[in-house]
Amino acid sequence: MPTPELPRADETNPWVRLSGSIKYRNRWMTLREDQVLRPDGQRGIYGVVEAAAATGVVALTPEQEVVLVGQYRYSTGRYSWEIVEGGAEPGETPLAAVQRELLEEAGLEAARWTPIPGEFQMSNCFTAELGYLFVAQDLRQVAQPTPEGTEQLTLARIPLRDALALIDRGVISDAVSVIGLLRAARMLAAGELQAGDARSE
Repeated sequence: MPTPELPRADETNPWVRLSGSIKYRNRWMTLREDQVLRPDGQRGIYGVVEAAAATGVVALTPEQEVVLVGQYRYSTGRYSWEIVEGGAEPGETPLAAVQRELLEEAGLEAARWTPIPGEFQMSNCFTAELGYLFVAQDLRQVAQPTPEGTEQLTLARIPLRDALALIDRGVISDAVSVIGLLRAARMLAAGELQAGDARSE
């Protein structure tokens, strides 16, 4: 299939950063405020949240079931069903981070890891944080889940098709999970993912 074309656009940066200062910092994020010249030439400010890479994994069984994690999200005040997710620690690669999260949250390891192509912009109006997604297959239960003290998790395995239906109904609304599940389904349909468990072949 040919790659669709978009209209030509001037992709040069119309913003001018004059200066910046750190307004807040903790273990997980930094809030920076920049003095800028806006695209219209007027002076202004722009707040940017800096954070380590976000990661997520669609853990897929040979029966095409996916592992979901349910938890209450403090920032939104809502319960959320999601794929396994987490942020990278300093110096940690996205793959190493998501492998650690899969073990901590679900007690699982995987023999086969496939990156979902692309760097995903988490919320590009106020953060430079990028997300990295993977599909994990040939899963093996190696331990009991050991979530962090900030996490009270419920684990579920449901057919991928049911997860897609929950996206359509708005039950799964976490952006990383929506992207990961939809992309994984397309990759599976296109033959880009192993259909079964390699250990059974």
